[in-house]
Amino acid sequence: MIKVLVASIALCFAALAHAQVTLVHVHGLSYSADGKRLMIPSHFGLAIYENGKWSKAPGPEHDYMGFSGTARHIYSSGHPAAGSGLVNPFGLLRSRDGGKTWDKLGLEGESDFHFMSAGWNSNAVYVWNTEPNSRMRAAGLHYTLDDGSAWKRPSANGVSGDLRALAVHPDHAATLAVATSQGLFVSSDHGERFDRRADGPAFAPFFDLDGKHVWHARFAAGKHVLVRMPIGGGQPVQVALPRIQDDAVGFLAQNPVAPKEYAIETPCIGIWVTPLTVCGSSMPASSRMVGATSMTWCHWWRVSPLPEIFAGQCTIVPLRVPP
Repeated sequence: MIKVLVASIALCFAALAHAQVTLVHVHGLSYSADGKRLMIPSHFGLAIYENGKWSKAPGPEHDYMGFSGTARHIYSSGHPAAGSGLVNPFGLLRSRDGGKTWDKLGLEGESDFHFMSAGWNSNAVYVWNTEPNSRMRAAGLHYTLDDGSAWKRPSANGVSGDLRALAVHPDHAATLAVATSQGLFVSSDHGERFDRRADGPAFAPFFDLDGKHVWHARFAAGKHVLVRMPIGGGQPVQVALPRIQDDAVGFLAQNPVAPKEYAIETPCIGIWVTPLTVCGSSMPASSRMVGATSMTWCHWWRVSPLPEIFAGQCTIVPLRVPP
């Protein structure tokens, strides 16, 4: 049986005094559909990174959880801002205007989904609830294909370990990935059965928006790395990261308009960017990724240093990855 860690793996802090944006308890990362904005939900509302500048999204500073952007909507859960008069917790929410307003899709006052993901084109929503509610008779994996009107509970056979995060295929509503303390697991039948795709602790699962690859973060030879694997089989590719101290990648997002651009949320210092320069090297023999190859990005530089640095800082790191 899988065990759920209620505490967020993205429990961290950041202060960007020049923009008056504070990130606390980050629970998601997503580009806008036009690729112009990077949206970061946290305990104090929705932060926006656009054209090299930070800002706050309009509206109340709700505590967003399970934040997941799609081509048409944003789905989220969480808790209302103080003084808003809204019922706590949110249950399932949907925004059709980039987070300015939200539609209630059910389970208000019952559930706060920390583990949630939605398909970019399918809008299939998967959650892993920690306790039963009026529409979910048991804890565990559930999904809806109609914005919360009906929920189904698959068996989730084959998954083991402490839950880290979920990811849903952009097009195929039946395909999802689960990252746990014991590996990366992928299902193609709505979560009835999962196959283990990688051993060891896994974080930040993500499907490329072309639907051909699945990512996850992991430790390899004492280093934090990202691994990109073809869904249909083939050689995994390891992408090295800048120095990110003693924490792992929390979330990964891809720009839908510029698909070679990725962003990660990670507790490193500053905001970094890398060009398409690659230094090839072999995968360490100690790695449990059989047949993997390695890519190490060179010439990282900081593009937006922070005026204040705090312990456990949470930052956004743009990545550019070759095809």
